[in-house]
Amino acid sequence: PGPRPEGMGEVEAAHYGQGSGGVYVPCGAGTIKNCTGLSAAEVAEAAGAGLPFAIEPGSDEPQVLIMHTHATGWYDPEYTARRTDTALNMAAVGARIAEQLNAAGIVTLQDTTLHDYPSYNGSYERSNATVRAYLEKYPSIKVVLDVHRDAIEYDGKRVKAVAEVEGRQAAQVMIICGADKNGNLPNFKKNLGFAAAWENAMESRYPGLTRPVLFDYRYYNQDLTTGSLLIEMGSHGNTLAEAQYAGELVGRALAGLFTEGA
Repeated sequence: PGPRPEGMGEVEAAHYGQGSGGVYVPCGAGTIKNCTGLSAAEVAEAAGAGLPFAIEPGSDEPQVLIMHTHATGWYDPEYTARRTDTALNMAAVGARIAEQLNAAGIVTLQDTTLHDYPSYNGSYERSNATVRAYLEKYPSIKVVLDVHRDAIEYDGKRVKAVAEVEGRQAAQVMIICGADKNGNLPNFKKNLGFAAAWENAMESRYPGLTRPVLFDYRYYNQDLTTGSLLIEMGSHGNTLAEAQYAGELVGRALAGLFTEGA
C-alpha cells in the first residue's frame, strides 16, 4: 500500500480481548457478552447444549449456506466502505470460509447476491427471501451463515480489529446471536448452542482470533434454521487480506467442529 489517499481518515488497529465477570458468560476458550434479560445461568445452560443439528461430512447434499445481507461492504484503501465487485467485497471473504468447508467434505453453497444494492434499505427482507428459496430447494441445509464486516469508528478514526495468528495478521471476528423478543426467535437457544460451540472451536485453535459472542435482542433472519448466525469479519478499517485470512481460519475451525466435534 502506498500513501493514504487525500481526504482519507485515519485507521487505528485494536485488539479486543475476551471478557470476564459482569455480563460475560464463559463458553470454553471464549466468552458470550450477554446483553439480554436472561440470567447468566440460563445463557450458560443454552450455550452448553452443543450443536442442535447433525452435519453429514461426505454427503453429496448441501449442509451449509453462506450468504451476505450486506454484501457490498469491503475493506478499502480509498475509505469508501462499499463496492459491488464480488472479488473485493464480502463475497470474497465468504468464499474463503466456503473453501475450507468444502475441502473438509462439507458441501457448502455460497450466494453472492448483493442484497444491499442498489438500495441498502430492505436488505434483510431480500436476504430472507433468498435464504427461504435455498432452504426450499435444499432441505438438507442445516447452517446459514450471514457473513458481514463490522464498522468501528470513534473520534473520526476507523478502527480495525486485528489478531496475530501463526505469524500473520488476521481480522478479528465476532459472532452475533439473536435472542427471542415477543416470539420472533422461538429457537434462539439452539442458535446460541451453535454459537458457543463455534466460538470455542475458533478461540481454542486460534487464541485471540475472536471477540466475545454478542448475544442480544437482534433478529437477522435467525428464525429460519437452528444454525443461523451472523459473523462480523473484522471492520471497515481492516484490509481485504486480513479479512480473507480470517475467513480461512474461521472455515478451518468450523470444519473441525463439524468433523471432530470440537
